[in-house]
Amino acid sequence: MALPDSAGPPQAERHLRADARRNYERLLTAAAAVFREQGVDAALDEVARQAGVGNATMYRHFPTRQDLIVAVYSDEVDALCARGESLLSDQRADDALFMWLHDLVRFVGDKRELALALGADVDSASRSGLFNRWHSAMYRTVTALVVQEQQRGTLRDDVDGWDLLVLVNGIALGGVGPERVGALLDLVRRGAAPGPATGTTGT
Repeated sequence: MALPDSAGPPQAERHLRADARRNYERLLTAAAAVFREQGVDAALDEVARQAGVGNATMYRHFPTRQDLIVAVYSDEVDALCARGESLLSDQRADDALFMWLHDLVRFVGDKRELALALGADVDSASRSGLFNRWHSAMYRTVTALVVQEQQRGTLRDDVDGWDLLVLVNGIALGGVGPERVGALLDLVRRGAAPGPATGTTGT
C-alpha cells in the first residue's frame, strides 16, 4: 500500500538529501581550512580533494569562488553567534560578554582576508546586503549579552552593543599583538563598569 503524502519523501530521496547536506558541510569545513592555510586564492581543486568529493559536486554546491567564500564567511558568523548564545545560557559563564568579545576580536582578525575578498566580484548592493545581515546577527548577539550583564548589575545602563562592536573592531584591526588584546578589552570593561559618576570641575 502506498504511503500517504504526509509521510514525507521516499527513503531514497531522503538519503540523497542527507548525502548532499553532508557534502555541503564537508566542503565548507575543507574550504575554511584551505583558505586559512593557503589564502582565498587557493586552488579550489584542493578544497574538493580535502572534502573527499569530486569537482563536479563542489561546483554544484558552489558555482563560483565567491559563492564558496560567502558561504564560509556566513558559516563562521553563524558559529560566532552560536557561541554567544551558548555563553548566554551557561550560568557558569559569569563573564559571558567579554568572553564573546574576545572571540569577536579573534574572528575579525582571522577572517579579514575573507571579508576583503568579498568585494572582488560582488556588486556593491549585494555586498552591503550581506554585511548588513551579518552585522545584524552579531548586533543581536552582543545586545543579548549586554542586557544580561546590565540585569546583573555588572555593566552600565547606557552601554550599547553597537558601541562595543565598534570598539572591538578597532582593537582587532589596530595591529596589536595577542598579548595586548586582553589588556585593551580590560580597559573597555573598566570603562563600561557601573560606578559613581566622575567628571571635572571648572577652575
